[in-house]
Amino acid sequence: MGMMIELADPTVTNPLDFVEAFIDANEWASERTGEDELAVVVTGKWCDFNVWVSWRPEIGGLHFACVFGNKFPAGKHSELHALLVLANEKMSVGHFDLWADEQLLLFRHTLLLGRDADLELDPLEMLFEIAFSECERFYPAVQLVLWGGKSAQEAVDAALMECVGEA
Repeated sequence: MGMMIELADPTVTNPLDFVEAFIDANEWASERTGEDELAVVVTGKWCDFNVWVSWRPEIGGLHFACVFGNKFPAGKHSELHALLVLANEKMSVGHFDLWADEQLLLFRHTLLLGRDADLELDPLEMLFEIAFSECERFYPAVQLVLWGGKSAQEAVDAALMECVGEA
């Protein structure tokens, strides 16, 4: 069965207006870089998060990309790729990605809102919470690979292990 993509109704409200109000309510620094794109900077535990949220009306999708940390040094691609595979196995929402040309690591996810572009607060809050918590959890493993000389498996074992029991 073939699928046909129709262009979104131009009268539909841009969900980035709602995202922008959410960001303003959280008092995060942001800039509307275009009609369909918003850039946000949020201070995290380990580093600043540079977030780009873009509206893709042709698919009814709100794309979310959260870049964390600084650029990684050249020559670390293969071990970083191995680390991403191990980390992504543990995730149920979104995924980590490597933009090799820009030498950046990021968390990505797209909320499919449909033709009516109806965005509610709960899924938006959850997306930001999941992105930030996964980036915070993943950051030490990245540092162990980049600067600690650890393999991807060693870094995951040390930094991403789940806490069990009580301290």
